[in-house]
Amino acid sequence: MRSILFVGLGGAIGAIGRYLISLFSVKGDFPFLTLLTNLLGAILIGVVVGLADSKANMPKNLILFLKTGVCGGFTTFSTFSLESLLLLENGKHFLGSVYIVASVVLCILGVALGKYCSTKWLVQI
Repeated sequence: MRSILFVGLGGAIGAIGRYLISLFSVKGDFPFLTLLTNLLGAILIGVVVGLADSKANMPKNLILFLKTGVCGGFTTFSTFSLESLLLLENGKHFLGSVYIVASVVLCILGVALGKYCSTKWLVQI
C-alpha cells in the first residue's frame, strides 16, 4: 500500500510538470513541447536508473516515486503517438517522420546522457 502512495504522489508531480510545460506557447505544426517533455523525461529516468544501478543505495520507494511516479506522470508517449498519427493522417508525412525519428533517437540519447551524468555525479559525492 505504501508503494502505491509513492507512485501516486510522484505521478501527480510528474503530471503537473507536464501540464506546466504545455502552457508555453509554440507556433507551428511540429509538437515541440511534447518532444521536449519526452526528452526531459528520458534524461530524468536515465539519471534515476543510473543512480539506482550504482552504489547510491537508493531506497526502493524513492525509486518507485521517481521512476514510475514522476517519470511516468511526466512523459507523454501516448500524446506523442497521437500527434504522430495525426500528422501522418493529415498528409504531413515528412514532418511526422521527422517527429517520430527525432523523438525516438533523442530520447534514447537522453536516457544514455542521464545515466552517464548520474555516474559522474556519484564520483564527485
